[in-house]
Amino acid sequence: MAAQMHESAVVEYGVRRFLVSLAVISATLLEIIDTTIVNVALPNIQGNFGVPIDQGAWIVTGYIIANVVVIPITPWLQMRFGRRQYFFASIVMFTIASLMCGLAPNFESLVFWRVMQGLGGGGLISTSQAILRDTFTLREQGQAQGIFAMGVIVGPALGPVIGGILTDNLSWRWAFFINLPVGIIAAILTWRYLRNPQAPRFSKLDWFGLGFLALGLGSMQYVLDQGQQYDWLADPNIRLFAGLAVAGLGAFVFWTLRSRIPVVDLHVLRLRQVVAGSILGAVLGMSLYGTILVLPQYLQNSLGFTATLSGLTILVRAIAVMIFTIPTAILAGRGLIDPRISTAAGFVLLGISNWILADVTTPNSSFGTFVIALVISGVGLSQIFVPLSIAVLGGVASKEVPSTSAFFNLSRQVGGSIATAVLVTLLVRGVSVHQTDLAAAINLRSPATAAYVRANGGERSRGALGNLEDIVERQALVQSYADTSRWVALISVALAPLVLLLKRPHLGGPVVVE
Repeated sequence: MAAQMHESAVVEYGVRRFLVSLAVISATLLEIIDTTIVNVALPNIQGNFGVPIDQGAWIVTGYIIANVVVIPITPWLQMRFGRRQYFFASIVMFTIASLMCGLAPNFESLVFWRVMQGLGGGGLISTSQAILRDTFTLREQGQAQGIFAMGVIVGPALGPVIGGILTDNLSWRWAFFINLPVGIIAAILTWRYLRNPQAPRFSKLDWFGLGFLALGLGSMQYVLDQGQQYDWLADPNIRLFAGLAVAGLGAFVFWTLRSRIPVVDLHVLRLRQVVAGSILGAVLGMSLYGTILVLPQYLQNSLGFTATLSGLTILVRAIAVMIFTIPTAILAGRGLIDPRISTAAGFVLLGISNWILADVTTPNSSFGTFVIALVISGVGLSQIFVPLSIAVLGGVASKEVPSTSAFFNLSRQVGGSIATAVLVTLLVRGVSVHQTDLAAAINLRSPATAAYVRANGGERSRGALGNLEDIVERQALVQSYADTSRWVALISVALAPLVLLLKRPHLGGPVVVE
């Protein structure tokens, strides 16, 4: 079936466009930064409320589960209540929940408001991309997606920096309070200047489909977040939720394809650029969030960096992203570069940067050691997001943009969750493997070992043996950190050929979408 894709009815110009873009990028940064800002403050929160690590993880898990559940149903919510009204309500809910998180008197209250925050945040991310897509002309899609990329790619890097500074100098509660002024400004601008592309219209909600979706995605996210901690399928609760995830998602697909009022339009998956773009979005999420998870752990646990210095190290990548995203957006938006070639080059650069990062992951690395790898990573990310977004959203009809945007953003979020689960598993199990290998190589017949023992009190010295054990553990952990970077490198390069499934978008007028 063919559909004409024309200019949106809500294209803006001049000051009004600037104010709408400011509202959207502010809201996007709110959601994205909050995904990572709490990670830095988590140890302080756990200590403040006296909860163990596994229980404290619900501060992150609850937010992400609510996030991934609400993202797929944003197209229906926009249609039912109006894009402007829904976006405004999402910002208000997120801002109020941030205030309540900062004021939380106990752990249970904090988790509850983090879930509320996740519900509001999930409505921001995919709606933001659709708004920018419609606010700019077809020829200016590079600028639109470049603005969105600043929030999506720079946000995860800014989160640890801001979280580290606030936690080190003020309190973990300020990781939530900082959202208030930004949220208030974004809400005012949204209500005042954002226009609806179409009037809200009543539509029945497929409650069965929504229930299956929430069950499947929520259970899957629980398994991904908690699996490693409880040894995956060896734990009965993980097996239960894994079964619920498979059953829920299977039932959702079966039901939705037959529903007359589907809560999520799965039919956009008939378009190959949506399928390929979603898979590549998942790989992007893996590279984006995987590094943000693993690198700070290595910097703080193995190298002794403060939370602030750890965040500043990651900021190097964000600066590179900001510098190179602008020219990429201009070239891609004007059709001067093939977005497929740019995207493939970006994934290859991500692979190269992660391999370099693995090579410089040692027990004695310094801040400057990581600059080259992180700059290359930033350049790679700048070559991916804008061209990939243009290729995916620029090849669908206007009426299918909300569903396509929801799938694209959900895939990146789920890809990041899968990467987190897989990389943490590889990290933990890799430590055991390397520790065994290193311990087997250390014996008194080794000249280096014998010399170390003699220099530290001889064979009967408990101090010498204890120090050796500590050295082995630290070295095993560092080697495992390096392994995770190599895995990210290999996957990034291996899946780059998927860009061949994308169609080159036409940015010069009406487009016929098959």
